Amino acid sequence: MSTSLGPESPRQKMINLMYIVLMAMLALNVSSDVLNGFSLVDESLNRSTTNSTKQNKSLYNDMADFMAKNPEKVQEWFNKAQSVRKMSDSLYQFVDELKYKIVRTVDGEEADVMNIQNKEDLEAANSVMLAPGTGQGKKLYNSINRYRNAILALVTDSTQRRIISSNLGTKVPRRATTVGKNWQEYMFENTPVAAAVTLLTKLQNDIRYAEGEVLHTLVKNIDVRDIRVNQVNAYVIPNAQTIVKGGKFSAQIILAAVDSTQKPSVYIGNRLLPSSSNGLFETICNNTGEFNLSGYLELNRGGGDILRRNFSQKYTVVNPSATLSATMMNVLYAGYDNPMSVSVPGVPSQHVQLTITNGNGSITSVPGGYIVRPSRIGQTDFAVTANLGGRNQLMGNFVYRVRQLPDPMPFIEYDGTPGNPKRYRGGTGFSKALLMSTEGIGAAIDDGLLNVNFRVLNFETIFFDNMGNAVPEISAGSKFSARQREVFRKLSRGKRFYISRVRAVGPDGIERLLPTTLEVIVN
Repeated sequence: MSTSLGPESPRQKMINLMYIVLMAMLALNVSSDVLNGFSLVDESLNRSTTNSTKQNKSLYNDMADFMAKNPEKVQEWFNKAQSVRKMSDSLYQFVDELKYKIVRTVDGEEADVMNIQNKEDLEAANSVMLAPGTGQGKKLYNSINRYRNAILALVTDSTQRRIISSNLGTKVPRRATTVGKNWQEYMFENTPVAAAVTLLTKLQNDIRYAEGEVLHTLVKNIDVRDIRVNQVNAYVIPNAQTIVKGGKFSAQIILAAVDSTQKPSVYIGNRLLPSSSNGLFETICNNTGEFNLSGYLELNRGGGDILRRNFSQKYTVVNPSATLSATMMNVLYAGYDNPMSVSVPGVPSQHVQLTITNGNGSITSVPGGYIVRPSRIGQTDFAVTANLGGRNQLMGNFVYRVRQLPDPMPFIEYDGTPGNPKRYRGGTGFSKALLMSTEGIGAAIDDGLLNVNFRVLNFETIFFDNMGNAVPEISAGSKFSARQREVFRKLSRGKRFYISRVRAVGPDGIERLLPTTLEVIVN
């Protein structure tokens, strides 16, 4: 632009105009990507809203079923649910109408909210929501406040109240750009059509979420336990359907919904169980194969007639066996905590025990399994035992090979997405800005089977000067030294250097010189 204090020349005015056009073109390129992003968000919100609507409809159907079975008890909660449905549908429909008004303003009467043509228009939302006298923003603001207050009055859980209050909030954030603005101006002033529609779709999603939370609360208030059963049947409840040979099979035989003051007579085949057994049947299983526990129950009704119900329950007796597996691999590593799990068919996990029989390592019980730490390379022998009816029985012996942990791979760790650091392993371009922001290097085994971090002791960087001479620099532990960082600052695009002679120590305490060289290409 001109730096003269006098009138601008025609040539300078032309240059200024071209500059303005260029800036506008750049702005359009950026806004196109952003507006497409709004469309993707809108599609995702619509899918989520559809799912919420289906879930809410299912809850309404459940309440209708409860109402049909016990109207006296359900009537109060059913009426509240219908009130919530009416409020939610009314506000949802109002928001839907606003979306169509905004899109029709810019695309005409044949406009399609799901396929907006003029996404970038900044005037349509202003016209529909903020126009003096006819703007719908104030009405929407009041409608949201009324709906939120009505919904919160029906929700008791403090966490859900906070979520709903936040989702349906109408407070304007305190920022320099929002001073003097009301909620509707903050939301819709100079807002592109695509963004305004997405904001309204988000509001519809929040309405269906709040509706669902209220419905869950209302359903909880209905004591479903008071809905009476209308069938009486005999059931067998076994301790397990698969029994290890030598173990005990137990089954509780009950008559469902029977009067607790009366005990039915239980027959196994044609043999009556003693009344003192309270329906508990037990037998020692000495043979393998499939068996069937069958019989019938008899209950003397108050009118003098006898109610009879048959029962049948299959179970299987198998030979002693066990399954032992390393959680991450089929071998163990010396000096490393190897997760392992063990199971025995038909035996609860708390009655199964894993022990090391050859003294190679230690074993620790943890929730869901064991941690095995072999002390040396070679093999570790295991025994699995199970407590069957109060006695320990050997279920199997196992042998696992023990190897040394493999060498890790060096990497430069840098920030990716929030909470998701990434690892650069060389061979591709690496941003100089990222390089300068990292402190040093790491080393780990993360090949999908193992996830083991190593401590880097030191390493060497190799740079090449303009004459092609190699210039080595030694690190300060795992971090880049001051001299190394000074060289980084001087590297230009396309230059490369190498990280080699990495010394690291793993959880097994073994120090090793890693054979891998990391090639860093600066871009």
